[in-house]
Amino acid sequence: QVRLAESGGGLVQAGGSLRLSCAASGRTFSKYAMGWFRQAPGKEREFVAAISWSALNTYYADSVKGRFTISRDNAKNTVYLQMNSLKPEDTALYYCAARTDLSADYVPLYDYDYWGQGTQVTVSS
Repeated sequence: QVRLAESGGGLVQAGGSLRLSCAASGRTFSKYAMGWFRQAPGKEREFVAAISWSALNTYYADSVKGRFTISRDNAKNTVYLQMNSLKPEDTALYYCAARTDLSADYVPLYDYDYWGQGTQVTVSS
């Protein structure tokens, strides 16, 4: 069982920055790929960014590339999402997710098996 707890959301003006954190339980966090997803009201949940267990590999949605950075600290069992140059269209509930069944160090886009409760990000224009 893996528990994920997001924090760091809030209200920010367009052009501002936020840093989301996701703390994970589990003794083998260093073997989990981690991802961030978001869901805006009335829309499907969408992929934002993901990072492999070693942090050597990352992948971003086109909509956030160059503005968001995913990172992880395996010693702290935590993954981060640094969000800069925020836009009103970034407003959403942001979830972190873990993929725990991997046997190789790569970035999965699907089949995450554990999810957090989400943290709200609201960007005002």
